[in-house]
Amino acid sequence: MRVIFMGTPDFSVPCLEELVKNEEVVGVFTQPDKPKGRGYELTPPPVKVCAQKYNVPVFQPTSMRDGKALEIINTLNAELIIVVAFGKILPKEILESVKYGCINIHASLLPRLRGAAPIQWSIINGESKTGVTSMQMDEGLDTGDMLVKKSVEITENMNAGELHDALSELGASVLTETVDLLKNGGLNPQKQENSFSNYAPMLSKELCPIDFSDTAQNIHNKIRGLYPWPVAVTKINGKVLKIHESRISDIKTDAVFGTVISVDGGICVACGDGNSLLLTVIQLEGKKRMSYSDFLRGHPIEIGTVLGR
Repeated sequence: MRVIFMGTPDFSVPCLEELVKNEEVVGVFTQPDKPKGRGYELTPPPVKVCAQKYNVPVFQPTSMRDGKALEIINTLNAELIIVVAFGKILPKEILESVKYGCINIHASLLPRLRGAAPIQWSIINGESKTGVTSMQMDEGLDTGDMLVKKSVEITENMNAGELHDALSELGASVLTETVDLLKNGGLNPQKQENSFSNYAPMLSKELCPIDFSDTAQNIHNKIRGLYPWPVAVTKINGKVLKIHESRISDIKTDAVFGTVISVDGGICVACGDGNSLLLTVIQLEGKKRMSYSDFLRGHPIEIGTVLGR
């Protein structure tokens, strides 16, 4: 089958790799190169790098709505468009431009989490399970008919980076099954129930400050969901402290939330529900990420210190 692929970040790459193995990929659309690093060197997106490895033509339009992208698509004579974390909204004329339309690989069990950051929000929201859904795209935001679903367990200490990698590989499996069913006439599209949906907005650094008046579990979920970006933060003695990893402690306490009650096994902090949380991998502003034990050797913390100030 002649297929156009649209995607941009690392998450999309396993899907493109799988598609190249099994189908005729006639073109790849991805975001323009962007400046990165201290030198602001122009850097290609991961999908472009992958496409070039297989000598697949790459297109990087700045807009999908000015008619130029549609002109390119029409010259490629594709039968299907696969979209995986492309980062641009497709207008109706592109959605309807090829025989089988556009199929999206979405990193949640639709309709549970629609939007830009379902991986992170599944953890922040305390979900125990998520997955990948393929859907026939329509003009709504992740509202199209569902085609194939596969799920994974979210374990107690799994962070968003780890879940991202698991779902990226799972997405390739979902994609292969979806295309095979499409070719064999075996797809059974299912309508989404809108009342079961929640929105997963883009992450921002405004989400990062920790409120220790919340429950230990909610704070732990937030720390995991915001790693590796943008990373949860608090303050210690007026300095910003990034929290990379945490663990739920079995210590109960009536101390004021935010108070350091122990430094055994981690920096143990009282939370608003009477439970406590161990901060195990941290990073003081201007310093490197390190384990709590390494941190304490150079920055002793007195019991009774209150974080967030």
